[in-house]
Amino acid sequence: MEKRQSITANREKEEPTSPATYPNVRLHPTAIVEEGVQIGPGSSVWDNVHIRHGAQIGEECIIGEKSYVAYDVKIGNRVKINAFVYICTAVTIEDGVMVSAGTVFTNDRFPRATTSDLRKLRSSEPDEETLPTRVCAGATIGAHCTIGNDLVIGRFAMVGMGSLVTKSIPDFHLAIGQPARSVGYVCRCGKVLALISNLELDAEHKLTCPACGLPYACNRGSITELNPPS
Repeated sequence: MEKRQSITANREKEEPTSPATYPNVRLHPTAIVEEGVQIGPGSSVWDNVHIRHGAQIGEECIIGEKSYVAYDVKIGNRVKINAFVYICTAVTIEDGVMVSAGTVFTNDRFPRATTSDLRKLRSSEPDEETLPTRVCAGATIGAHCTIGNDLVIGRFAMVGMGSLVTKSIPDFHLAIGQPARSVGYVCRCGKVLALISNLELDAEHKLTCPACGLPYACNRGSITELNPPS
């Protein structure tokens, strides 16, 4: 039986607590944080969150209510995890990512509960069938998405709500649908730069964000920042 650490101090208070084991962390009294978890200063963990042993959470993160973070998951700095998010083992989330409510990550492409003869439960420990997923810096995943495995969601990419991601998504791409496919390009600030259907695929385009003015170059589906913020 795995040993769990349940934070129960100051239950009478509505505000999250900051136990001595996690200085400068707002930790709700109903959260379950197992041994060996790292949480950076300035982070908030809200009600009924469960964080498994060995998980790493960076600075100034928000882990929304009733979310689950599996063992050995790695989460960077200033990441927003909304409510009811399921993050399984072998997922890495880099700095500045937003994962919206109800999103589910997966790590086994051909899952079975038992052995072939149905007589024994399969182990839940990682094995050769456990495949990784990486969400790169600045990306956004919309509400109620399902994220496959053995893939990468690129820097500042945006996945529309309700999408089913089965393949990697390039940097700065807007992807929607079931399965998700690239339909456009987005700026660092999140605004749409252009829709792919409105561009000539064989030509190079200069794109400027209508909201913040950042410039980009787009050529054959690849998009490059021309003047990224320092």
